[in-house]
Amino acid sequence: MPDIRITLLPDNVTVDVPRGESLLRAAHAAGVHITSSCGGQGTCGKCRVIVTKGSTTGGKTEKISDEEYAKGYRLACLCRADSPLEMQIPAESRLHRGGLDKPRVDKPTGRLAAPLADQILPAGGQRPVVEKNLIAVDPPTLQDNASDLSRTLRAIKKQHGLDTISVDFQAMAALPGTLREGNWTATATILHDGASRSGGPGEPRLVRIEPGDTAGRHYCVAIDIGTTTVCGEMIDLSRDQVIAEASDYNMQMKHGDDVISRMVFAQKGDGLKILQHAVTETMNGVIGQLLRDASLDRRDISHITVAGNTVMTHLLLGLDTRYVRSAPYTPAVNRVPPVKARSLGLDLDGYVYLYAMPLISSYVGGDIVAGVLASGLYRRDRNTLFIDIGTNGEIVLGNREWLVTASCSAGPAFEGGGIRHGMRAAAGAIEEVRIDPATCEPVVFTIGEEKPRGICGSGIINVVAELLETGILEPNGKFEKNVRVREGSDGMEYVLVPSERSGIDGDIVITEVDIDNFMRAKGAMYAGYQTLLESVGLTYADLDEIIIAGAFGSYIDIEKSITTGLFPDLPVERFSFIGNSSLQGARLATLSRELLADAENIGAKMTNFELADNKSFMDHYMAALFFPHTELRNFPSVMERFKNLGRTCGKKENRSE
Repeated sequence: MPDIRITLLPDNVTVDVPRGESLLRAAHAAGVHITSSCGGQGTCGKCRVIVTKGSTTGGKTEKISDEEYAKGYRLACLCRADSPLEMQIPAESRLHRGGLDKPRVDKPTGRLAAPLADQILPAGGQRPVVEKNLIAVDPPTLQDNASDLSRTLRAIKKQHGLDTISVDFQAMAALPGTLREGNWTATATILHDGASRSGGPGEPRLVRIEPGDTAGRHYCVAIDIGTTTVCGEMIDLSRDQVIAEASDYNMQMKHGDDVISRMVFAQKGDGLKILQHAVTETMNGVIGQLLRDASLDRRDISHITVAGNTVMTHLLLGLDTRYVRSAPYTPAVNRVPPVKARSLGLDLDGYVYLYAMPLISSYVGGDIVAGVLASGLYRRDRNTLFIDIGTNGEIVLGNREWLVTASCSAGPAFEGGGIRHGMRAAAGAIEEVRIDPATCEPVVFTIGEEKPRGICGSGIINVVAELLETGILEPNGKFEKNVRVREGSDGMEYVLVPSERSGIDGDIVITEVDIDNFMRAKGAMYAGYQTLLESVGLTYADLDEIIIAGAFGSYIDIEKSITTGLFPDLPVERFSFIGNSSLQGARLATLSRELLADAENIGAKMTNFELADNKSFMDHYMAALFFPHTELRNFPSVMERFKNLGRTCGKKENRSE
């Protein structure tokens, strides 16, 4: 069957695809990203496009109204090309980089965590995972004609105190020419393989030999492989400094926004191979940007450390995830030995090894181990609750004596998923809302001060809190009827931005279905905290500190979050932000062998609680399906604020007739 040509606007790019190909796959083939939270299953309704020319089949669901269908709107995942056509990708369906470059700002409530990474680095200089050591090798003579390898190992032992060392074949093969080219002076790159199975230091390994003195050109890369974003740092190990930072959206997103969607995709045909290629391609792009920004060559990189959740780590390594998502929820591995980066598809030389932070369980991964390492909570006496809010919502509770952890399946609401006009934190995303208690009129603030296109995760928290505080929204998640509330296709909805002021084709609203999805997400998180606390005989009053991790966490307003019941009602002074602790932890594990050993010990020490079949968790979850909670006595400051504010917007005198 002959191919047909599709033109994508406003990018004005074309692609030839087989007749009957879905518009979503056609866009991906053209290199144009269309948001598809469900991975093309037709359930999220995010991949809306407008067909302006040509004929199609399918694409009409309950998520596309008759009026919109008449205008050419289709769901790209369900719509198939039947002839040459043009399609417009509207603003709300596009992926924008604006959120990646948005600077982190301190919030009016809560505080930045102290520079814990600096505090916990061992004093007296670091011993990085990979060392570059200058060696002087004795030239052979007729009286001493031992092999080049024996002479090299003898020099390393004598000059750097390494008694036992293994050797990669690639380094061994390079020895004869390298030693003579450098006139018997060389630089040996030695990898220290974390902790051994017995818990002691791993055996050093000679992975590279270079002629002359190159010890000053010694760089490593730390990468956080997020479900949404891949972030990287270039580290100058000769100075213990980060010299470049870069990030990009994880290309796996085109196959689903969350780990469940991607695990489902991985079981389809070449799905696992496609996902593995997508993440390595993203990492190659990030590494390339780091090299350009730091004016370095790829051969200057000696090592790479990655931290990611269990599914992201499995997909990077090309490991089967089918048993991760079904009971009894078993990952393929917990500790991954160093693997050659090139074997995974990374554009790095053969001597570069990749180390992945250890995994705890199917849904608590290396990003959380890295976060605990970066926070330093495992070294302190204080009872600390560590929270990384996202689709899974991982939490850790503990101190220097013990650590317990769990993953709460919060769903995608905190990242804009399951919300009609939800979107990621990018240009045009509503991140803050203020509602006039006298008129019920909202004032919205967007990222980049651009026209509103949707609501990001922190904006959803903010708008729900404002609706509660003004009385427009009742604690049961239902709207009080007033001038801004109307009947919509998903029930009652509140108009945040009318169409004439929005950056999309229509009003931007928040619906009772959106509210319900958010309530379930925050309820899962709160129930997770309670379950972990009960498991060790503590209450919220016993918490000395709550650390909010992750890029999303940095934008959360603590007071608004407490108002919705996402966080416990504790003094804001106990809360702190730590930012991307996963990336920080990956960096620390690169800079210090001692901290790498700490990461291994954290992984071994942490006790995981599976919440999926935990009755106590389910009881707490049901109790949390209310704003802020069914146990109102646990939220005294919120109740007092509601009382003082009056909550007048929803009262009878303000209702429309």
